[in-house]
Amino acid sequence: MSDPWARLRAQRDSQYSESVDMSARPAAGSQTQMCVAMEISHANNDGNVHGGTIMRLVDGAAGIAAMRHARSRVVTASMDDMSFLAPVYIGDLVTVRAMVNDAHSTSMEVGVRVDVENIATGEWRHVASAHLVFVALDADGRPSPVPPVLAETDDEARRQAQARVRREQRLLRKQALAAAARDGASR
Repeated sequence: MSDPWARLRAQRDSQYSESVDMSARPAAGSQTQMCVAMEISHANNDGNVHGGTIMRLVDGAAGIAAMRHARSRVVTASMDDMSFLAPVYIGDLVTVRAMVNDAHSTSMEVGVRVDVENIATGEWRHVASAHLVFVALDADGRPSPVPPVLAETDDEARRQAQARVRREQRLLRKQALAAAARDGASR
């Protein structure tokens, strides 16, 4: 039996060019916004929306922002700093905004903000924030280069500087964990 997804993968792969323009791209060019009304299927027995529902929306919006920047397939490599600040309820309109903060050789950090609107009252609340790292992929599924991010505003420059600090912290944590694994294995 043939792979039922093969045709879909081939169609998807044909949409992405093998040669991507590697000149710097404005951060604003990756901006993505999604709005979803929360329904019963999104909630637990108390009427609060599951954190996993919000995480899925965050990952989806961030993935679109990363694809807009890289103009290639991307995969989620990590989710950092996912902070839930307030509950989300059935009936709330969730707005997820994402934008690439910075890019490195094959990876990009995407910042995401989640707000909700109570449609009946017009009240807005900031309910979650996250930073995700995505890796661009070539047609064979291997990491591929991404263009640099051009920060055009003071806010984008701040976000880019903060992204670089977070990247440094991720790399230091990875090294420390590898060292601890080596030390633990040698005991």
